[in-house]
Amino acid sequence: QVQLVESGGGSVQPGGSLTLSCGASGLSFSRYAMGWFRQTPGEERKFVASIAWNGLRTYYADSVKGRFTISRDNVKKTVFLQMNDLKVEDTAVYYCAAERIPFGLGDRSSNFNSWGQGTQITVSS
Repeated sequence: QVQLVESGGGSVQPGGSLTLSCGASGLSFSRYAMGWFRQTPGEERKFVASIAWNGLRTYYADSVKGRFTISRDNVKKTVFLQMNDLKVEDTAVYYCAAERIPFGLGDRSSNFNSWGQGTQITVSS
């Protein structure tokens, strides 16, 4: 059974920074690409960032390029999302996800099938 648990959510002011963590268990973590998605009320869940199984490739949504950084620690079985220069429109529930096929690049959002419970990020003045 795959278990993904997000942490690090909270409220920040515009321009601030925050780092999310996602601890994984129940899978051979180092074999799978990992990703982050977000969702706001009334909207579809959207891709934010992903990282290949070996950490050598990363992908980002256009809306967060240059501001967010995804990374992973295969020893600790944890994936991170560092968020800088946060904007009001970044407010959402953020979800950690794992890809369904081992040794993947994480380059297609449709390949992710395991999800965490989500953590709330609120950016406001």
